[in-house]
Amino acid sequence: MQKKIMNPGTIAPPVSNYSHIVRVDVADTAFIYVAGQIALDPGGKLVGENDIGAQTEFIFQQLETILKEAGGSLRDVVKSNIFVTDMSQYSTVAAIRNRYFAVDPPVATFVEVSKLVREGLLIEIEVQAVVQL
Repeated sequence: MQKKIMNPGTIAPPVSNYSHIVRVDVADTAFIYVAGQIALDPGGKLVGENDIGAQTEFIFQQLETILKEAGGSLRDVVKSNIFVTDMSQYSTVAAIRNRYFAVDPPVATFVEVSKLVREGLLIEIEVQAVVQL
């Protein structure tokens, strides 16, 4: 088993002492664990203020970048966890999620929370992916 911790320079640095990605290679398989992603640009500024659709779109684009750096893609995602601050926004988020996971969608959890790590954030998404090497 080999574990690789990654923090791509193309996205905002972690908010605290954690990593964006942990990739674990076991035999001919890579397991990719992506920490919850939020709508912060590489400079740490909020993207899509008061717009969950814009934040969701940004996060999925960020996930594509992260997974590519780790050797995978959104097609390799097997589990997603989505946290929102307002469940009434489910249909907006689901429409975007369904576009990115149009083929072989992963299992998913969708949860409402009282708040996220920074003021103004409306959504956070974490994923797990499996890649055959």
